[in-house]
Amino acid sequence: MAEEADLEDKTEDPSQKRLDDALERGNVVKSQEVNTWFIIAGATLVLLSFSGGMGQGLTTTMRGLIANSYDINVDGPAMPALFREIGLEMLAAVGIPFLVLMLAALAGNLIQHRLVWSTEALSPKFSKISPLAGLKRLFSKQALANLGKGIVKLIVLGSVMTALMWPERERMEGLVTMDPAALLPFTQVLSLKMMGAVVALLAVVAGADYFFQYRTWFGKLKMSLQELKDEIKQTQGDPFIKGKLKQIRAMRAKQRMSSAVPKASVIITNPTHYAVALQYERGMDAPLCVAKGVDAMALQIRKIATAHDVPIVENPPLARALHATVEVDQTIPPEHYKAVAEVISYVMKLRRAVRP
Repeated sequence: MAEEADLEDKTEDPSQKRLDDALERGNVVKSQEVNTWFIIAGATLVLLSFSGGMGQGLTTTMRGLIANSYDINVDGPAMPALFREIGLEMLAAVGIPFLVLMLAALAGNLIQHRLVWSTEALSPKFSKISPLAGLKRLFSKQALANLGKGIVKLIVLGSVMTALMWPERERMEGLVTMDPAALLPFTQVLSLKMMGAVVALLAVVAGADYFFQYRTWFGKLKMSLQELKDEIKQTQGDPFIKGKLKQIRAMRAKQRMSSAVPKASVIITNPTHYAVALQYERGMDAPLCVAKGVDAMALQIRKIATAHDVPIVENPPLARALHATVEVDQTIPPEHYKAVAEVISYVMKLRRAVRP
């Protein structure tokens, strides 16, 4: 009951960090039915593509042994050499089919999740040997699902096998008297028919089982609101502290702007959205940006400039370009020298005209 209540509290989808941590621990989605389907499909492919060559190779080897048995030397070191030669020929005959089966088994895992190297699954845990934990697993939802899945597979596959074999019952009764040369092709065709039906049915079972396993795995990784908040604090910091720091930075920026704007030579505006305060004095290599802002910050810059009689020049393209390319306490880029020089020259002319 406690476990069910705990699962009910976990209403939030797992974060990416929680999913990554689960993957590092080796906690991944794994459906045994998918692995079984790939292995059976690989065996069907082997039977369809390699059974003829494999049988012919083994037949040739055995026929040669039987036909020349009287002439084979088995004294001393000849016996190990004979077994080694027979083993190599058998390995050559079954090597490629065996490789196909290995690749099929590997593909059954890779299609579900990427390769994971974790030793956590090997570490000893008391729950693995605890009788109480074993009873819980025995009567868990997973165990009931496996039982139901096994019963359904048994019924469905048994019915399909019966439907396929029943029309062939008379021919199967005559297998005892059938010519050995015709026995193998008949057996091969019947085996391919049955394995093809099994592959088709297990494809449906594997798909349904993978979906069930994924939903179960995803549900176990879900998080409660408190766990989600704790993780955000760990990864991004406490939101309250972050808000305070942001407020302090904004206050300091406002204080700095209040003292920097009165020293500016000109304010270039958008006129309402952008404002860039530039300072230029003789001997400076280039004008210096002492403050910049958008919207509310731009309005504040204009208010301070108006209060301290700092010239304000409306030049929307230049204001947007300067705001995008220059930072506070940096000189303007060379590509804006000409445009800014024209503005500062215009401001200086106005000042000279006003002084008399």
